[in-house]
Order: sequence, then structure tokens, then C-alpha cells
Amino acid sequence: MGQKDSARNQAQPGGRASVQKLRSRPHAQVLVVGGGINGVGTFRDLALQGVDVALVERGDYCQGASGASSHMIHGGIRYLENGEFRLVQESVVERNRLLRIAPHYVKPLQTTIPIFSTFSGILAAPLRFLTHKQQGAPKERGAFLIKVGLSLYDFFSRDGGTVPRHQFRGRKRALAELPRLHPGIKYAATYFDASVHNPERLTLDVLQDGEKAGSGDARASNYLSMAAMTGSGDGASATGHTVQLRDELSGEVFDFTADVIVNTTGAWVDLTNEAMGVASSFMGGTKGSHIVLDHPELLAACNGREIFFEHTDGRIVLIYPMGDRVLVGTTDVDADMAEDAICTDAEIDYFFDLIGHVFPDVAVSREQIVYTFAGVRPLPKHDATQPGFVSRDYRIERRASAEGTTAGGRAAVVLSLVGGKWTTFRALAEHLSNDVLTELGMERTVSTAKLAIGGGAGFPDSDDGVQRWIKEHMSAGRDADRVAGLLIRYGTRAEEVISFLDAVPEAPDRLLHSTRELSVRELEFMARNEQIGHLIDVLIRRTSLAFRGLVTGELLNEVAGILSGPLGWDQATRSSEISHAQEVLKRYHGVQVHSLVS
Repeated sequence: MGQKDSARNQAQPGGRASVQKLRSRPHAQVLVVGGGINGVGTFRDLALQGVDVALVERGDYCQGASGASSHMIHGGIRYLENGEFRLVQESVVERNRLLRIAPHYVKPLQTTIPIFSTFSGILAAPLRFLTHKQQGAPKERGAFLIKVGLSLYDFFSRDGGTVPRHQFRGRKRALAELPRLHPGIKYAATYFDASVHNPERLTLDVLQDGEKAGSGDARASNYLSMAAMTGSGDGASATGHTVQLRDELSGEVFDFTADVIVNTTGAWVDLTNEAMGVASSFMGGTKGSHIVLDHPELLAACNGREIFFEHTDGRIVLIYPMGDRVLVGTTDVDADMAEDAICTDAEIDYFFDLIGHVFPDVAVSREQIVYTFAGVRPLPKHDATQPGFVSRDYRIERRASAEGTTAGGRAAVVLSLVGGKWTTFRALAEHLSNDVLTELGMERTVSTAKLAIGGGAGFPDSDDGVQRWIKEHMSAGRDADRVAGLLIRYGTRAEEVISFLDAVPEAPDRLLHSTRELSVRELEFMARNEQIGHLIDVLIRRTSLAFRGLVTGELLNEVAGILSGPLGWDQATRSSEISHAQEVLKRYHGVQVHSLVS
């Protein structure tokens, strides 16, 4: 589920293929509602087991919380003080696993914790552990506590570990490595986690793996909402649940039936259940915001490392170099689901303050912000528990229909996912799929534990291997930078893209005038193969152009013009798409882009 940026009609030639596949065969054993990483992961897992599965997402894939993460694949060291040892162990195992099965997007991340005291927090830590609440004024975690935590973290990482153990540095050596750190630090601890620079594209890879595994039975569509539950089947018709689906681009409405519905709509789980007439009160999400800076000085100060630390209010925050940009986050405040999740001025002030806490001589201004984003974490209802102490673990809630039955005579079921995080999506999907298989009376036949994801299959395992791959795919009209860009964006699936780019020798592909990162035929490939619904999808979720602050009026016009052909946009729709992209960038991401269209 995502931002409210899809409620406009749009015509495409003959209707969207993804919608037609669902309408032409309006029944599935399982309907997954929600196209974030956990819903898409469950879709893939079920398809691999031979289940007839369908997925619908009211916005674009990875548009909600999945697309508003801190871009980390981490074991969750801070969950140790909450006593969530199962989650930490699962997280570090899954982190190590994703480094192997999705190496095109998931990379090792060197992380440094600046430490300002030795024994601070020793008395407060047990109380936090027992009560999951901050007792009085925040007590910073000193070197002793952090050393204990990292040692435990290393212990959990031993099983299948692929990252080095942590290291501790004294003040002198720490400042030699990171000279711009606050001179008042006493120690710096460094350990390794992992990052995902392209979470949206990893989600697409998982989705496409599911579609291919299903041999036509697995069907998925974005911009397709579940409007309502219209009824349940009876013993005679054996159709299970009947829901009404609405195409958010065309306005088309049709019925769809499923034996099991899996609700993976994140923070919107309760609202989705309400629409199905299965009232629930599971969720209590918190908002997390981030800013992206074009700040070479801060980038250099990080020296290629994520700076991960406790701010003065006790909140764990981060400063994270990503390419030539710096990501700063995150807040953790109770969310009002009636309001849009946006990064506020107060949160920006908070980010500037936390930067000054560890890099006091690095000045930051609002002019250096190129992008902001916020999302609502799909956390369980937490009453008086402070947001930072709410469990990041997940659970699955089961509700059986009193009326509907499946072809096997079983009660029609709704399974709701409460919680979940990026790092554990594969294990979570396996768990959720196992519950679904039990409902269907089926058994697991395929494990995803060692199964490469999308363009991670055959991805080069060294820098030399990457360079060889690039040289092998260069041509007279495609230099090393262009090939490298395709490999970064698609992994080894770039071979499929390159074949498409070269399919018309008499009409050579050309790069866009507004950016050298895209070409005309690559945009056509996206339109044909990646369910583009809006111009904004390309800017935010098919590329990182918006994230890096590279969207211009010229780019909006050029991309919209190229997409008009394969997506069947007339001049009015093209202009509307440009205006819509400007609105989304300004409203949700703090980016003002002036169009060249009069």
C-alpha cells in the first residue's frame, strides 16, 4: 500500500496486461493483498510451491514502508537490549544469506559507532531490557555496554557468517581513521552489516521470479486495489472469498475469488481487514523520516562508512554514504494513519542536530537536501510502550470465515501479517507460505534459502569479475560506464535488457538528452516489462534519479514523451503525468521541479 498518488484514470492500449490476466481468470487459491517486500516475497514463495497465487497492490510495488526504509539489511544489534534474541539470530542469518543470493543489490556495509563514555548506561540498561521503556532522562550507552552487545552480535553471526568480527579503537586511532569525528569521543567500535541501495528494484526482481515460477498461474498487478469484500462462497459454489478489485488507472471494477486471502498491507492491515468486513486492531505503526544530502564534505567525513550511533535523546540514528549522496535518518514517532507520511521541518532540524553531534565542524544547510522521504513502519499496536522499544518482530493472525468454504470443504481464511522488516523478508515469506500451505493441505516442495534472486544469479563475485562482465557486454555504441550502469540497475538481468536494446540494429538506441543514465529503448523495456503506471514510477522506483536529486524539467518532459508511445498516453495524459510527478515530488519528497511545458 502506498502514497495517495494513483487516483487518476489512465488509458493504455487494450488495457493493462497485468489486469487482464486477473480478470480473464478471476479465481486463485491464494490472493495476496499488498505489494511491499513481504507481500511480494510471499507471492514468490507460494508460486515456487506450485500454488495458484495472485497479488494486488493499490499503488506501485515497494511504494509504502518498503520503499521508505533506511536501506539497511542488518541483524538488528539494538534489538538485543529488548531481549529479541530470536529476531537477532534470524536477522543475522538472513543478512548473510541475502549477501549470497542477492549480491547485485545487497552489499557489505562497514559501520562505525562513535562512543563518548566508558561505563554510562550500565544501570539503565537492565531496566530498559525488563520494561522496554526509557527510565528518566536518556543514559547513553557506554563502551562497556556496546562491547558486550557487539560480542553477542558476533556470536549470533557465527552461523554462516560472511562478515568480519567487530573491532574497538581508542580515541587516537579512531580520529586517525575518521578525523572529522567529534574530538570528545573516547572510542569507536566498527562492525559489518549490509545495505541495499536499490530496495525497489530488489522487490521487482522478487516479483518477477514469482511470475516466472508460476508458469502463468502466478499473476500480479500494481495499481489494483481491493475495494471491498462482496461476499463469501457457499458449500455449493466453493469459491471462498469474493472481493471487488478496482483498477486505479482505468476505473474498471471486477470480482475476484480466492480460498485464502493474505493481508500484507503493512501499516494498513487493519484498514484492509475493515474493508473485508473482518475487523481487527493489530497495528500501531510509527513514522520514520530521512533526508538525502548532496554534501561532499560530509560524504568525505564518513570515509565510506555508515556512522551509527545514539543521539542525545536515546534514539539510534545513522549517517550513511550512498554513492555520491549521504542518507541521514531516522525518526521514530507514532503515526496518524489519517495523514500523509512526510518529513517535517522539525525532523530536518533533528537531523541537522544529530549530524552536529558527531561531526561538529561540518556545516549543513537545507539547500544541500536533494530529497526527503518518510514511511510508516508496520509495527504492532503498542499502547504505552515507547516507539523505539516496540518489537520489530512479526506475527501472523488467522481469521476464518463463518460462511465461505473452499473446494476442499475448508473454511475460507484471512491471514494478516503484523510487523516484519526488510532483512527478514525471505524467512518471513517462508513462514507465511507454510501457514498458507497448511490451509490448502499442501506441502512445501522448494526452499528459497539458497535460491538466487533475479539478477543475483551468476553475478560476478569479485571486482575483477565485474570488470570482465562489463568488457564482455560493451559495444561500439555502448561504453563501459553505460554497461556498468545497467549491471548496477538490473544485475545479470542486464543481459536481457541489452538484448532488447540491440534488437533493432537499423535504429540504434540513443541516450536521453536530459541524462546519460537512461536510453529511449531502456524506457520502452521498462514500460513493456516492469508495469509502469505513472511517470513517477520511473523516477523513484525504477531508477534512483529522484533519490539523488537529478530530476529536472527537461527530464520530466523527455521521459514522459518516450513513455507516451508504449503506454498509449495522449497529449493531455502526458501533461497530467508531468503535473502528477511534480506534485508527488513536492508534496512527499520536498523537491520542487519546474516543468518546461507551458
